[in-house]
Amino acid sequence: MLKLAKLPDRTPIKLTLTVTPDLARALGDYTAIYNRAYHERAETNDLIPAMLEAFLASDRAFAKARREGEAAQDG
Repeated sequence: MLKLAKLPDRTPIKLTLTVTPDLARALGDYTAIYNRAYHERAETNDLIPAMLEAFLASDRAFAKARREGEAAQDG
């Protein structure tokens, strides 16, 4: 058996998201600040997936509930 496990499905899935005007402005501001900080030209749509991943990774209650849910499914 190889040490590297089979890669998970990495097929992109397109989601459509509707946000409030305030959130749209905040995302635009974040994108502008990101571009200045890193001297890059990223679009908001490029940053949102990374933002969501970082948010989910930092949510300990979510991680715990997810682990407990997986354990219940395996049980």
